[in-house]
Amino acid sequence: MGDPKKPSKQYVTPRNPWRADMLVSDLHYLGTYGLRNKRELWRAQTELSRIRKQARQLLAKPLETRTEDEKKFLLFLVRRGLIAAESSLDDVLTLGVEDLLERRLQTMVWRKGLAQTPYHARQLVNHSHILVKGRAVTIPSLIVRKEEESTIETRGIDTTKITTNITANNSPEGQKND
Repeated sequence: MGDPKKPSKQYVTPRNPWRADMLVSDLHYLGTYGLRNKRELWRAQTELSRIRKQARQLLAKPLETRTEDEKKFLLFLVRRGLIAAESSLDDVLTLGVEDLLERRLQTMVWRKGLAQTPYHARQLVNHSHILVKGRAVTIPSLIVRKEEESTIETRGIDTTKITTNITANNSPEGQKND
């Protein structure tokens, strides 16, 4: 159980953190998704590990006993937007850490074009400029549910400047030649 004053760790560190291929892939995820540190990546990997473990345990059960639990589990993942509605437990086992990182509020704000970079999206979320279902949210790592995805909006920020900057930077004319 542990001490109630001390929260339990939400992540598991890698067994060998100094492998070159692991360092490169971690750095790629940190830069692509604008994560603050490796602990955020480890949290996502641990959550994915828990989801996959639960799917393996359900697959190990006899078919007649697992049907109800399987439906609940798949519905939970569909609501979170991790799998499609017609997916099976085999599809859950193919999930990657990218799928989980794509559902974070920080990434969703950036992908919707409300921010120029993932780091800018993180700043907007931290400073309460992002609303989800009409409420200010200050947690960049929030996993956005499928029904909440369309309710993400900005508060007090003119997004036309951001979208014009994004399109200008992505166009060939907007790029600087050295």
